[in-house]
Amino acid sequence: MTDKKSKPREESVKSDVQEKVLFINRCAKVVKGGRRFSFSALVIVGDGNGRVGMGFGKANEVTDSIRKAVGDATKNLVAVELEGPTIPHDVEATYGGARVLIKTAPGGTGVIAGSHVRAVLEMAGVKDVVAKNLRGNNPCNQVRATFKALAQLQNKKEVLEKRKQV
Repeated sequence: MTDKKSKPREESVKSDVQEKVLFINRCAKVVKGGRRFSFSALVIVGDGNGRVGMGFGKANEVTDSIRKAVGDATKNLVAVELEGPTIPHDVEATYGGARVLIKTAPGGTGVIAGSHVRAVLEMAGVKDVVAKNLRGNNPCNQVRATFKALAQLQNKKEVLEKRKQV
């Protein structure tokens, strides 16, 4: 009985989280009988209210790799500091060969960004922002650089209080 009661709660937690498949890669291994294919999937999940996560899964079937990636992403949800519909300040981050610049924007601007960075920002719930991928075209590195940039965001009020204390 307790298992049945816990399942709807898990489904309700998952229902408010949206998922989006960003990239699926097919890899071929040549064996004696021919080629054997495997797949990897990059997935973003988010609730649109400042929580977003990234997952990467590998399997011999596309659906299995997506399922693994979604599970990984829901485990790794992070909170993003927002200031209304935008971010508190401009931020830049590098991961691997990718460099991402994210800037605040006035209301009504919308999300102006490349496809992978745009997906992360939309899933996080950012409405007005301008972003630029400065270097690199690897989707995984772009997403990780975006997460690194979002992790650098700080609330202005908290920073001012810390400065007054010092």
